[in-house]
Amino acid sequence: MENRHLARMILSKGDELPDQPAMKWKVDGTWRTLTYGELSERALKVAFKLKELGVKKGDKVAIFSDNRPEWAISDLSILTLGGISVPIYATSTSEQARYIIEDSGSKVIMIGSKRQYDDILPFMEKLGLTVISFGDIPFPNTTPFKDLWKGDDLSGIREELSSFGSDDLCTIIYTSGTTGEPKGVMLTHSNLFHQVDAVDTYFDVGPEDRSLCFLPLSHVFERAWSYFVFYSGAVNHYMDDPKLVREYMEEVRPTVMVSVPRLFEKIYSTANEKLRKASPLKKAIFKWSMGVGHKFNTLKTQSKVPGSFLSFKYRIADKLVLGKLRNVIGGDKKFLASGGSPLLAEIGEFFLSAGVVVCEGYGLTETSPIISMNRPTELRFGTVGKTAPKVEVKLSKEKEILVKGPNVMRGYYNKPELTKETFVDGWFRTGDVGEFDEDGFLKITDRIKELIITSTGKNIARQRVELAVGKDHYIEQILAIGNNRNYLSALVVPYFEALEEYAKERGISFSSREALVKKQEIIDFYNERIQIVQKELANFEKIKKFTLLSEEFSQAANEITPTLKNKRRVIMERYGDLVEKMYLEADKVPA
Repeated sequence: MENRHLARMILSKGDELPDQPAMKWKVDGTWRTLTYGELSERALKVAFKLKELGVKKGDKVAIFSDNRPEWAISDLSILTLGGISVPIYATSTSEQARYIIEDSGSKVIMIGSKRQYDDILPFMEKLGLTVISFGDIPFPNTTPFKDLWKGDDLSGIREELSSFGSDDLCTIIYTSGTTGEPKGVMLTHSNLFHQVDAVDTYFDVGPEDRSLCFLPLSHVFERAWSYFVFYSGAVNHYMDDPKLVREYMEEVRPTVMVSVPRLFEKIYSTANEKLRKASPLKKAIFKWSMGVGHKFNTLKTQSKVPGSFLSFKYRIADKLVLGKLRNVIGGDKKFLASGGSPLLAEIGEFFLSAGVVVCEGYGLTETSPIISMNRPTELRFGTVGKTAPKVEVKLSKEKEILVKGPNVMRGYYNKPELTKETFVDGWFRTGDVGEFDEDGFLKITDRIKELIITSTGKNIARQRVELAVGKDHYIEQILAIGNNRNYLSALVVPYFEALEEYAKERGISFSSREALVKKQEIIDFYNERIQIVQKELANFEKIKKFTLLSEEFSQAANEITPTLKNKRRVIMERYGDLVEKMYLEADKVPA
C-alpha cells in the first residue's frame, strides 16, 4: 500500500503551488489570504513550537473552536508531528468538553473564543492543560496562537514527518452515544485518503475553484472535504458564523461546497413563498422556465447534448428566472454536496432545474464519512447514490446496511467491547435500514439507531435529551422529535398527580385533563421547568417546542413495550398532526 499521509500531502502543495491562495477569511470586513507556500511555512513553525511544548507522535491535541483558519493550521501542525487531532464542537457544554478531553487524554487544547475559555476554566488547572488561544487578546494562563509562528528548525520537522505512515491515527472524533456518553471514532490517514480519492474520482475540482467552509470542522464531513480542497489546490473560505452563510455565498461565490439539507430547504421554501405571492404572469414564467431548465440540465447530467431549440429556450429561461435563482447562492456552481440527513427529492429537482447539481451522499463518522454518493453524471434524487469505490455494502436479514472497506474506522477509542459489538463478521453495522434499486442506487428507508439527526446535520442522542428533561418531577413521559427537522420538539405527558395538585394550590380550575394541558398558565409552567432542566444540554440538543398530552403512552395502545420503552413509530402515527403543528412556523425558531 502506498505510504500516504495528510500532512505530507498538504505541505507538498506549498512546493507545487507556493503562490496559490489556500485560505481566505475576513478580519474587520476585509478579506485576508494565506497562500499554500505561507500555509506550509506557518504549519511547520507551529509544529516546531508544539514540539517544544512536548507534543510528539501519537499525542492527542484537542481543538475547541468555531471554524477559522487557525483551526485548519492547528490540525495540519498536529498531524505534521504525528499527533492526533481531537475536535470538540464549539457549541459543546463544559461537561461535554471535559469528557472528551479526559477520555482522549489530551494535554494540549486549542480554543477559539472566550466562550470556550469559560467552558474549560473550571477544570483547566486540575487536568494540567496547556491552552493555546486563537484570539488576538490572550486569556489568563493561555498562550496566544500567533506566538507559535516563530519556529526555526523546520527541516528537522520535515525529516521526522517522512517516517510517518498511512495507518497512523489521524483523528479521534467523538459522536453522541444513545446513553449520552460520546464515542471516540478512531480514523487513520488511510481512512481519510480513501475519501479524497473517492471524491477525486467523480468530481472535478482544481486551483480555479472556491469552497466555503460552512459546516463545523469538528464534523467529519467538512473536515474530509477540506482535505480534498487542499489536495485539489483550491481555496477554502472560512466563516465562523453559520447564520451568515447566505451572505457569504453571495460574496464568495463558491464554485463547490458541502452542506446539510437545511440550507437547501431554506432557499427552496423562500423561493416558493415568493412565488406564492407573485402575479399569475410571473408564476407562469417561473413554471415555464423551471420546466425548460429541468429538461436541459437533466440531459447534461446524462452527458447528452441538448438540441438547438431547447438550448435557445434555456437561454431565455436562464435570463428570466434561472440565473437569478443561482445568484441567490452566489452564481454558477460545478456542484454542491449534501449530507448528514435526507434531502427531499423535490428540492434536488428544484436546484437541478435552476442549473445547480446537488449531489446527496450517505455515511457516518465511523466511515470517514462517505459510504455512497450521487455523482454529477449519475444522479437519482431520493437516493443517496451508488457505493463509493472500494467500499462494500450488503444488507442484513433485517435490511440493516453493513459496510466493509478502507473507509471504515479502526474502532472506538477506549471502548473495545463496544467496537466488537459494532462489527459482525468484519462488517460495520451502520444502524440504518436501506435498499438498493435496480440500478444500484442506495436508499435509506429507516433508522435503527436512536440518534436524532437534524436537518442541520447535528447528531443528537435522543435518550440523553429525554433523560435530562424527563427527570423533572412534573413529567411522566417524553418523546423527543427532530429527525430531518431544524430543531427539537417533544411530546410531553405530565405527571398528572403532581400537576393536578399544583393546579388546585394555585386556583387553576379545569374540567378534565385535556382542558388542563391546554391552559396557558400550565404551558408556561412547563416551559419554565423544561428550560431549567435543559441547562446541561448544548443549544442544539434543547427542545424548542413541546405539546402537552392528556393521555399517557400505554401498552394497551401499543405505544410502549413491556419494559416501558416508547414505540416511536406508533406514537408518531397517532400524534402526527400535533407534531406537524409544532413545526408550522419552523423558520421562526432558530436552527
